[in-house]
Amino acid sequence: MSLSLIYPDWPAPDTVKAVSTTRQGGFSHPPFDSLNLGLHVGDSANNVEKNRNHLIEMAQLPEPPHWLKQIHGTTVSMASTWQHGDEADAIVSTEPHQVCTIMTADCLPILLCNQQGNMVAAIHAGWRSLAAGIIEKTLLKFDCAPQEIIAWFGPAIGSTQFEVGQDVFDAFYQHSPQAKHAFLQTDKTHYLANIYQLAKQRLNSKNIHSIYGGDFCTVTESNKFFSYRRDGITGRMVSMIWIT
Repeated sequence: MSLSLIYPDWPAPDTVKAVSTTRQGGFSHPPFDSLNLGLHVGDSANNVEKNRNHLIEMAQLPEPPHWLKQIHGTTVSMASTWQHGDEADAIVSTEPHQVCTIMTADCLPILLCNQQGNMVAAIHAGWRSLAAGIIEKTLLKFDCAPQEIIAWFGPAIGSTQFEVGQDVFDAFYQHSPQAKHAFLQTDKTHYLANIYQLAKQRLNSKNIHSIYGGDFCTVTESNKFFSYRRDGITGRMVSMIWIT
């Protein structure tokens, strides 16, 4: 990991490139310091554009990122038909140089590729979209066997920090009773949720077991990551994947 970029440690084919940002290495001022990549959080648009241009250079992107307007839903965009302003929480590409990009600041970024290296995806998995089936909807776009799909979990809120209510527990438990193993009850109506484990359960249920990453906590690693739950007003990181 460089000062400001995380490169997934996973057995992706050579034709697949992926990177996730931290909060370090940009131009924004507090509370957006310093590599804030979100235009919607109240930061100076000029600083965000400088950060985005800097990111293209730092990460050696083949093209500018395909940005999404993320709405915590289950819409999946195809990079081949992507347009500015697309409302979606996942994006899939089967063509070279299309940089699939999602923004997070506690929600779980999931990157996918197949073993052939000719299909990639980036997923914004907040609890709402995760419970509603964003992983499953994205997997429908893959035309390979599930055993050929590899996943990487980027920086998200850790299991000791993600306190949720009964509604969140119920949303997952009603889908699969197995989900209860990803929750630690703290009182009658509150739980600590493990979003990494919940996403892993969803992937495992689709026969995907090659899963890497998932050892970050955006809340506790304050010098490295933005966290909406910790700070409220804060910046956004991105996770990106593309085919060379």
